[in-house]
Amino acid sequence: MTALETIRAALAQAASRLGASDVEVALERPRDPTHGDVATNLALTLAKKLGQKPRAVADKLIAGLELPAGLVRKIEVAGPGFINFFLADAQVVSALPAILSAGANYGKTDVGHGATFNVEFVSANPTGPLHVGHGRQAALGDAIAALLEWTGWRVSREFYYNDAGSQIMNLARSVQARIRQARGLPAEIPEQGYQGDYIREIAERYIAEHPQDNEGADLEAVRRYAVRELRAEQDRDLQAFGVKFDVYFLESSLYTTGKVEETTRRLVAAGHTYEKDGALWLRTTDFGDDKDRVMRKSAEKGSDYTYFLPDVAYHVTKWERGFHHALNVQGSDHHGTVARVRIGLQALEMGIPQGYPEYVLHQMVTVMRGGDEVKLSKRAGSYMTVRDLVEEVGRDAVRYFYLMRRGETHFVFDVDLAKSQTDENPVFYVQMAHARMVGIYRVAGRDPASVSAAGVDLSVLTQPEEADLIKELADFPAMVQGAAAAREPHRITGYLEGLARIAHAWYHKYRVLGEPEEAARLVLARAVQQVLANGLSLLGIRAPERM
Repeated sequence: MTALETIRAALAQAASRLGASDVEVALERPRDPTHGDVATNLALTLAKKLGQKPRAVADKLIAGLELPAGLVRKIEVAGPGFINFFLADAQVVSALPAILSAGANYGKTDVGHGATFNVEFVSANPTGPLHVGHGRQAALGDAIAALLEWTGWRVSREFYYNDAGSQIMNLARSVQARIRQARGLPAEIPEQGYQGDYIREIAERYIAEHPQDNEGADLEAVRRYAVRELRAEQDRDLQAFGVKFDVYFLESSLYTTGKVEETTRRLVAAGHTYEKDGALWLRTTDFGDDKDRVMRKSAEKGSDYTYFLPDVAYHVTKWERGFHHALNVQGSDHHGTVARVRIGLQALEMGIPQGYPEYVLHQMVTVMRGGDEVKLSKRAGSYMTVRDLVEEVGRDAVRYFYLMRRGETHFVFDVDLAKSQTDENPVFYVQMAHARMVGIYRVAGRDPASVSAAGVDLSVLTQPEEADLIKELADFPAMVQGAAAAREPHRITGYLEGLARIAHAWYHKYRVLGEPEEAARLVLARAVQQVLANGLSLLGIRAPERM
């Protein structure tokens, strides 16, 4: 175990001896180095439970600690009850051999123990190319999935295609109108239809591939063709963005397999439904909703199922496929569906927990160029596509920028900043730090992978920047674990920028080659390069060797 893991385990055992078992021990590195190398607020969190003052609890925790000799040089109680640990010098530098030994696996843990976890994201209706909001969702979903994988979960990335319903029929009628217009026939796009140039392109391809129906008379054939073409279009968008899915789930399959009807029968049998005005309702107010919800419309309105019911049926399939851990990444406009889907699953009385599935909701994106908002795409018409953005600024910048901020905050994407090659551009700044570490080895004529800490005197790394670098590197596994638990990839971008800042300062201030500390500093540079590469890889971003 690392020094931090050892301290965490010892604190948990000490708390257990005080009568507080199964506690979560939070450790953090104080910003002020006079407060130690690692600190915990455990005494404050236990004080109320134990009915004692925090400082008294802190003293008892310290008295009950069983730490290996030589791990820490001092332990202090500070403020209202924080416990500060000062690591022995040998323990600080011990992180470097551990990083080099683990290599590309440094930062990975086994919190999930190989259990399955379904992460659904993007799930855009196949009615057009993916817009920049979908891009943010793709970056968030893919990064959260990677964080879960890094912490020991077996993740399945899933895309849910809404290939049924009124929007899809509007798509079909829009393409049909363009087909007829191309044949010189009078036709208008429906009021709620789609106007982009991509609709015209689909219509032209349909005519070429369906000579027997070159006027689009077969609306169902037009629908199937349009959905297929736009699914392929979205796949190309995702490929340009570097996102791959394990499962593509079609909404239409919920009807063809009878899953929607089966879910309806289960809800009726559970006793939480009633009929009113010819419609079938679910009594969601029994579960805290502000009003009951219609499951199936009245005959006068077509007897169609509302969006709510297939959503519930879909999540039943997730549970039955063995995904007892599931997370959906969706836009903030889906806020209202969260409670309704969970209530529907509770009403089925299948033993599905109340918080299933988890949700991460994100705000939309505003794209700015030259101080003006960019709204339009030549092909999509009314919105900018994610592929437009990738082609303009590059995949790495798009991914990194999308992940820089907490998902629930509105994000302004500055195209000019993303394209700049200056220290103001955060992804350029982080990638440059990695390239500089590799450059040290290029000048030395050595392969970074050949460097080992074995037999190297690391105690000569005494400069303040070197101590800061090592401590920052040692924080990486805990940072990954915390970001995964909170479902917050922006913690990783913040960490990488902080590490890059210290690395750049060290690079400019100290020589490596030809100095008495050369061997130790080569180990340090290799460790910095490895952790930067691991963090960028986790986010799906390149770690270039030259810039």
